[in-house]
Amino acid sequence: MILVTGATGSIGRHLVRRLAAENVEFTALVRTAAAGRSLGCPYVVGDFDDPDSLAAAFGPRGRVSRLLLNSAGAVPVPDGTPQPMVRRQLAAIDAARAAGVERVVKVSAFGAAPGGRLAVGAHGEIERYLKRSELSWSMLRPNGFMQNFATGDGGYVRDGALVGHFGAGRVAYVDARDIAACAAVLLTGDRGAGEVFVPTGPEALTHREIARRLGLGFRDIPAAEAAAELRVRGLPDGFVADLVWLWEDMAAGGLSVLTEDVRALTGRTPRTFDDWLADGRP
Repeated sequence: MILVTGATGSIGRHLVRRLAAENVEFTALVRTAAAGRSLGCPYVVGDFDDPDSLAAAFGPRGRVSRLLLNSAGAVPVPDGTPQPMVRRQLAAIDAARAAGVERVVKVSAFGAAPGGRLAVGAHGEIERYLKRSELSWSMLRPNGFMQNFATGDGGYVRDGALVGHFGAGRVAYVDARDIAACAAVLLTGDRGAGEVFVPTGPEALTHREIARRLGLGFRDIPAAEAAAELRVRGLPDGFVADLVWLWEDMAAGGLSVLTEDVRALTGRTPRTFDDWLADGRP
């Protein structure tokens, strides 16, 4: 039995479909029954912030053998406040250990490291805790998802243009379906214990090239201007400073790394941005 957290997200919804199609026994952890019904698969209602519901989701010791650990990313918080994602995923790791889970497959972030900024640091803390838990583990460290350009998380559109501090840096965006396919391999087989995988797309594109593919204009703005807009919206100074660091790193090509990890795990080439668009941006 596999327990899938984050089942309604960009990765999770594709993973549960894949597991169902392959007749793999699994349960999706969802916050509401309505969310579970929308998935059309076996589900249990629970919440990372409710230890009793987590224990109930795992059931009797040994019932769940593997866990897909995934939840919403780092969010703006007051300076110095711990990220809720860290607290919640650490609780899930504790519950998994108590339930006798054999392996945890964690969806992390590219470059995850304790003390890093934004999601990089939050995921780094969680990875460190998981490695010290005595549970078997595998890490998936994707960078940006192609799906972010459908949800709005990959940038923002203003007056028909993709606007942000992007520079000419290239990003190896990956289709969330390919991350889900990698997760399925790690959850259902013997491969990947104690290994870190970095799923990327097969190409690294600039945001100007992405805007062209999306049929949008493109306007690159200075980091200071973008940061000022975020401060006007009331975001904490520390969070804005971390975003500026991320933008500068991206503009310098820090997210342009290409890997063969999708092919190594799934046996096929990852989808291109054009493939994702042709498929209707699922």
